[in-house]
Amino acid sequence: MKQKPYGLICPITRACELLEPRWTIAILVGLWSGASKFNELRREVGSISPTLLSRRLKELEELGLVERVKDPATGAVDYIRTETAIALEPALKALGEWAQCHVDAQTAMESASAASLMWDMRKYFVVDELPRRRVVLQFRFSDEPSEYDRYWVVIQPGAPVEICTSIPGYDVDLYVEANVISLLGIFMGRSTFEREEELGELYYSGDALLSRTISRWLRPHNYASFEGIRQLPEDRRREKRAAG
Repeated sequence: MKQKPYGLICPITRACELLEPRWTIAILVGLWSGASKFNELRREVGSISPTLLSRRLKELEELGLVERVKDPATGAVDYIRTETAIALEPALKALGEWAQCHVDAQTAMESASAASLMWDMRKYFVVDELPRRRVVLQFRFSDEPSEYDRYWVVIQPGAPVEICTSIPGYDVDLYVEANVISLLGIFMGRSTFEREEELGELYYSGDALLSRTISRWLRPHNYASFEGIRQLPEDRRREKRAAG
């Protein structure tokens, strides 16, 4: 059921009215990130149901923000941003910068999951900074349920980066153990590898060269480059002990 309009003439309010249904902006960001297939968007967006994603895509078509393109030969469907949607990019980037610089770090990241973090990180592994061979990484998250706490990354020259939720059958070169907030904080420019190690929130075992060079082969998110990003508090470990 559609919500009742605000009934105001302010163009900002009207824009928010069109974009505020749940998942709408997340879908646009997914398209902006390069997803165009339905299943790609489901992965980019996260826990949205197929039914709701279909509905939101149809609404975005009706608003002129998305074009549905079907290949007559294969029947494959792509969802493409229109010029109207592309014109939103500066506004979305400004929202991202505002959140990075003005929203408390723990508040901004508290709902993130290991699955969404690993899926985003797959695009930020710098293959040229790794040995010219197959490299296998295991990430273990100490604050995730045991059935979802391990992810494997398989990186091979000339092949897409693979994120696995089951043992890939290769020897692991480097084990990385952290909690979601710590690794996400590093990825989003709200902390550093060195800082999380000093706080006892990040551990490595395995290939010493890989552990020493991790900041070169795992680059930060594009939104980690803004000036004035709110940092994770250094006393959060003390807070956790007090809470326990």
